[in-house]
Amino acid sequence: VQLQASGGGLVQAGGSLRLSCAASGLTFSSYRMGWFRQAPGKEREFVAGVSRSGINTYYKDSVKGRFTISRDNAKNTVYLQMNSLKQEDTAVYFCAADSAAAVSTRVAAYDYWGQGTQVTVSS
Repeated sequence: VQLQASGGGLVQAGGSLRLSCAASGLTFSSYRMGWFRQAPGKEREFVAGVSRSGINTYYKDSVKGRFTISRDNAKNTVYLQMNSLKQEDTAVYFCAADSAAAVSTRVAAYDYWGQGTQVTVSS
């Protein structure tokens, strides 16, 4: 299984970025997907998750209304649209996959991880 995250970069506060995570080596539609992030000196934290079908989505409270997770099962890709970015969103963002049915916010619940993509929000 490989998860390849991309789309990170440097953006000013208030700007937008769209992260993508391309999956291979798995039956993508059978996996729940999540986005996590890790800032320097902090633990990895849940940002957003999406169910296998894409119907159910879940968000960390601080990103609700600003971030949108979606998936395209035909393209084996999950996305994270990030709008109104804030400096506190600066982190390395990781995508993760797991074959369980319900979306989980726990790091330990996910079996497969991408390599991470850096998002830096400047003032």
